[in-house]
This record gives sequence, C-alpha cells and structure tokens, in this order.
Amino acid sequence: MALVLVIDDDPQMRRTLTRLLKANDHHVLDAEDGREGLGMYRGHCPDLVITDLIMPGVEGIETIREIRRQTPEAKVIAISGGGMTQDPRFLRAAQRLGADIVMQKPVKMAELMGAVDSLLGGAQG
Repeated sequence: MALVLVIDDDPQMRRTLTRLLKANDHHVLDAEDGREGLGMYRGHCPDLVITDLIMPGVEGIETIREIRRQTPEAKVIAISGGGMTQDPRFLRAAQRLGADIVMQKPVKMAELMGAVDSLLGGAQG
C-alpha cells in the first residue's frame, strides 16, 4: 500500500479524494493547507502528494516548491480550478515548478486514479 498525502482547503474534496484512495487500497493522510501538509510531508514521507494550488496561507505552488527542495524525486499531482477566474496559468506554473501531473477541477476520479497508478508505477508500495 502506498501512502498518499492529500492537501486541499475544501473539506468535501479532501473527503472525496480520501475515500477514493482508500477504496483503491492506499493509506491516506490529509491536510487543509500547505503549512499543515508540509509538516505531514516531513513527518511521514508519503509516496505521493496530491495538492490543490489555491489555498489560504501556504498555497500549492509554494508547497510544491518546498517538497521539491526537500525531496527532488517526490511524486506530486497538482489540481486546481484556477480560483474564481478558472485561470489555467496556475496549473502551468505548478508543472514548471515540479508537479509531475496537473489536473483541472472538477477532476474525473477515474483519470485521477490513472494518474496515481502511473506515478506509483502500479505498485502499492
């Protein structure tokens, strides 16, 4: 089983992702913002991080940058609706800064699980 850290300020999104990942035999930690997520990352070294980009406090771009600084080989999926403007520039920036895969909200759960499986190499590590 892989350990996946979900970082999203939307409680419904965190619950949905957690349920989906657990149903697919992953262990899941969740955090409501980048600050909490980075603390969990340091303490648990998850196999994969799924992070929202637009969050209060420490946002997703900063979170990805710090994860990459600590662990260059970390596996990261960035998800975002682009905020109120639906601006896709956040996703492009996340990809430039080290997200392995970027996905636009609303995320199709089958596509997300395909991305998770591809990054984890199909192994439940």
